[in-house]
Amino acid sequence: MKAMILEQPGTALKLVQRPDPPPGPGQIQVAITACGVCRTDLHVVDGDLTEPRLPIIPGHEIVGRVSALGAGVEGFKTGDRVGIPWLGHSCGCCSYCQSGAENLCDEPGFTGYQIDGGYADMTVADARFCFPLHGEAGDAECAPLLCAGLIGYRSLVMAGAESMRLGVYGFGAAAHIVAQVACYQRREIYAFTSPGDAAAQAFALDMGAVWAGDSDKSPPRELDAAIIFAPVGSLVPAALRAVRKGGVVVCGGIHMSNIPSFPYGILWGERVLRSVANLTRQDAIDFLELAPKIPVRTHIEEYPLEQANEALYALRSGNLTGAAVLRP
Repeated sequence: MKAMILEQPGTALKLVQRPDPPPGPGQIQVAITACGVCRTDLHVVDGDLTEPRLPIIPGHEIVGRVSALGAGVEGFKTGDRVGIPWLGHSCGCCSYCQSGAENLCDEPGFTGYQIDGGYADMTVADARFCFPLHGEAGDAECAPLLCAGLIGYRSLVMAGAESMRLGVYGFGAAAHIVAQVACYQRREIYAFTSPGDAAAQAFALDMGAVWAGDSDKSPPRELDAAIIFAPVGSLVPAALRAVRKGGVVVCGGIHMSNIPSFPYGILWGERVLRSVANLTRQDAIDFLELAPKIPVRTHIEEYPLEQANEALYALRSGNLTGAAVLRP
């Protein structure tokens, strides 16, 4: 198999050849057809996330076909199209796992971080954390659903079903999926982008937003809730100022720059500030069942696997509309 590996944070990924990984007990071997490039991958590569298993193959928005089954695997057969997400393992024993909050597991394993991921043409994964992919969308179009879609969906749920006027800060891969789900649910989307980013604002309007503007400006109406996807801590007080009393601000990223101090007055009024951490398998089941019904259409830019560094650079520099996807 060929793979792009990270040897040390802050360095470029390197193309290597490795033996094909055989599936162990409970695992499936997957021939990868597409892998999305997620902002979390940037945080791994840049060293913002500090506990990678090195060297590591990044990537956790994986789509492929089952090519072999390990002992004891049920529910899959060779040839099935599957998705492999960020959460690749949970202990099943801690209080979080026992209470349905496996996303907060004390001993988790994350794909592309502690478990080799999808910047490759083959991988193996715990079958219990893989999901069948249905619907007519192509493999590359499905890839962003496995994290941008799942984390966006969990963030939307955390924002509350009653939140009909929803602000979205940072209009990239996750936001353009969330916007489609929110519009399907008859919510209004107010999109905030980097100041002066006319292209991103036009994209947001194309995706159904009723308003799009600079993140340092106030929306034309008070918001019920806001989701922050951009990893920019200064957006937290901005979002708190934009939501009504009793409103919710959800931080949807796994990493964010420091949040500046802010006056208690913008939190007061029973506003809620919360984060979203990882995902559960139930999130995947719920969202992957919903997405084809809407149907969610992802906007992607494809790169050959060997150009993974270029794809990461495009994401880092803000030169993507939608999501980047690697093709082996």
